[in-house]
Amino acid sequence: MNIELRHLRTIMAIHSAGSVAQAAEQLHITQSALSHQLKAIREQLGVDLFVKNTKPMRLSAEGVRFLRAAERILPEIDQLKAEFDNLQKGQAGRLHIAIECHACFEWLFPVLNLFRAAFPDVDIDIRPGLAFRALAALVDEEVDVVISSDPDAIAGVTFHELFPYAPTFLAATGNPLAKKPFIEAADFADQTLITYPVERTRLDIFSQLLIPARVEPKLVRQVELTAVMLLLVGANKGVTVLPDWVIRSADIDSGLVTRPVTSTGLTRQLYAAVRTADAGKPFIQRFIELGRDGQRHAARQPLSP
Repeated sequence: MNIELRHLRTIMAIHSAGSVAQAAEQLHITQSALSHQLKAIREQLGVDLFVKNTKPMRLSAEGVRFLRAAERILPEIDQLKAEFDNLQKGQAGRLHIAIECHACFEWLFPVLNLFRAAFPDVDIDIRPGLAFRALAALVDEEVDVVISSDPDAIAGVTFHELFPYAPTFLAATGNPLAKKPFIEAADFADQTLITYPVERTRLDIFSQLLIPARVEPKLVRQVELTAVMLLLVGANKGVTVLPDWVIRSADIDSGLVTRPVTSTGLTRQLYAAVRTADAGKPFIQRFIELGRDGQRHAARQPLSP
């Protein structure tokens, strides 16, 4: 038995129209062609799906079962076709994200809320457990976007600039370093440095300053939440270095001061890495556009002097 989708549509059309002639008109085929289809279905199934010599045509018991199957199957097929059409148009798909930048959660969630409103059919997920091998996961198609500040030359991967940022020193007003115009590597030698719980090479203060200068802080204290980091710094339990837009979005109080790191300041760039083959998809392009705007929503006020 070889039942085709057109056979399902044929039976539905005849049942709806009540005659072969009217069904053929609905299906935009000749009455002769539709009659041949009906005969082929009868031969395939070995039963009559319509009661003989009734006007309008009426389904037999077997025909009713066939119709119920058609009513169940055809909408699913139509929905599947629509989903694949959306995939081809870039309106649907998968956006699984790995983040190498721990602080990026501060702006990523508002960006994803805006993105979800524009592309409700895209499957969104954040894969924090892949932070240490995020780019390898991107190549292996485990994720679709990697947020990183460390671009690398990888075949088949394109790094799209999102926005620049400045790693900025933050301390309580009572900390002696608060009196300095800028902070140098040696200044951390007698300080407790509060950081996010990620490997040192992923932290700007280590990769860009302390590791090259071979300076080790007196103590490194890892904290998961930015709000807790700010509370500890405000209590003069340590100092920290955060992206400038994180500090702006945190609404720091008068008990904290910010200082540039080094006399010229540090500047870094955040990127969205995607597979080059996916870069043209509309939802990927839109995510990158929103990501570029994301830090502007987070940065609400100038840094304190």
